[in-house]
Amino acid sequence: MTTACAGPAGAGGSASASAAASSGSSTTAASRAPETLTVFAAASLKKTFTELATEFEAANPGVTVALNFAGSSDLVTQITEGAPADVFASADTKNMAKLTAAGLVTGTPTVFATNTLEIAVPPGNPAGVTTFADLADPGTKVVVCAAQVPCGAATATIEKATGVNLTPVSEENAVTDVLGKVSSGEADAGLVYVTDVAAAGTSVLGIPFSESGSAVNSYPIGVVAGSTHAELAGLFAAFVTGPTGHRVLAAAGFSTP
Repeated sequence: MTTACAGPAGAGGSASASAAASSGSSTTAASRAPETLTVFAAASLKKTFTELATEFEAANPGVTVALNFAGSSDLVTQITEGAPADVFASADTKNMAKLTAAGLVTGTPTVFATNTLEIAVPPGNPAGVTTFADLADPGTKVVVCAAQVPCGAATATIEKATGVNLTPVSEENAVTDVLGKVSSGEADAGLVYVTDVAAAGTSVLGIPFSESGSAVNSYPIGVVAGSTHAELAGLFAAFVTGPTGHRVLAAAGFSTP
């Protein structure tokens, strides 16, 4: 059973095992002893990784995938401080690079998806936001991600590219928190990923803006060094970067390699 709690590619294993995982099958399904694989993933991956974990478990009887979702920077801090993790999937390359530089990722991480920002507003768009520049209007309550979080770094990049300076009423540590403030009506608008708007359904309205192309986030995945389930972690990374992962991610609105 997939489990989740609130809060790559140096994939191990043989080439044949990785290929089997990416196609949605397991070469050891009949004989594998019960194992729990701990996956730390960016908050914006919650829907897709929950689905992928379920499919991975089905393809690998005896395996339980425990999911920990949070802002990428928070996850890096947790891993650096010794939190047990087997796989890390980040919403940007910068946070993955921190772990790689510290020797906490095995091999070279692989980018498996990209994402861009979109303006999210409550249903009915009471503040009348239609452009990125509108977010700077006095009186408009805007919520963004904190600068150390990938969605916050992307926001800062767009501000610099456009010359539009935002004065947010709140800076959150995870993109899901930004979305929550918008959907609850606590904010007039927020900057989240295209995929978050899609996953939110009718609880928010998405407003695309052309300037978002100046800040495209790449998502890498890697096996955490010291994992006691390195082979299985490699299989999961291959699963995410393979056809099954691409199908699930593309359906959620991510662009995939």
